[in-house]
Amino acid sequence: MRATTDTDLVPITIQLRNRDLTFESKQGVHSTVLDLYARITTVGGRVVQTFEDVISRDIPESLFQSSLDLDSVYQKSVPLRAGLYRLDIVIKDTQSGNIGVLGTALRVPHFEEAKLDASSLILADQIERVPSSQIGTGQFVLNSYKVRPHLSKEFSSSDKLGIYFQLYNLYLGEASHRTKVSVAYRITQNLQEVWREVETPEDLHQGGEQLTIHRFIPVISLSPGHYTIEVTAVDLLTNQTVIRTADFIVIPTKPKPDAGPKPRF
Repeated sequence: MRATTDTDLVPITIQLRNRDLTFESKQGVHSTVLDLYARITTVGGRVVQTFEDVISRDIPESLFQSSLDLDSVYQKSVPLRAGLYRLDIVIKDTQSGNIGVLGTALRVPHFEEAKLDASSLILADQIERVPSSQIGTGQFVLNSYKVRPHLSKEFSSSDKLGIYFQLYNLYLGEASHRTKVSVAYRITQNLQEVWREVETPEDLHQGGEQLTIHRFIPVISLSPGHYTIEVTAVDLLTNQTVIRTADFIVIPTKPKPDAGPKPRF
């Protein structure tokens, strides 16, 4: 996400299987504690960001067995300038001493200043407004929305596919001082269109030069398989277009364990 003219906000999300964690039972509650360390370096090896955290999860005895089939999700957002970086993450299970290590490339894009541009397209299982006191703070909070990424990109046919992204540098009409944007949503399978919907300027809240696009798309009509969602935004005042895509998988509906809300750290 764009933060300033020269800095991006990069949400780093980590998902762990509860079954891979070691829990200690005490007084009817199963608890686990993890130590997390992350380092971001340039291609040349210069350290630009580090962060550490202690992550804990407490699960009541009545929900413990069903929770083992679920995942826990953690997120940390860090400011970075555009460029190519390396992200290294180490997580230690304090109960067992097991250690997980991940190293990956992290490419932070440069957002154009004078033409229509957009953030990454996030596939999510939760998108909701937060109180004004929580704007911009806490895990999964992007501006005024709580957006929890669905990292597996697998959605049951009974789920709704959440999408979230931001548009930048929209043109304000000289007379109206308002933007005029339309957004088309398109789902394809093997390059064949299977679903399409368009939101007109009347459907969207038109305001300043930045616009947040978020919605849930039902996938109940899609058979199990691999799909691509394509979102095309058009600034009707300048005829500029920006497109973002993401792949996802529809899986057969499975009975869900009665474990309450999806666990998160």
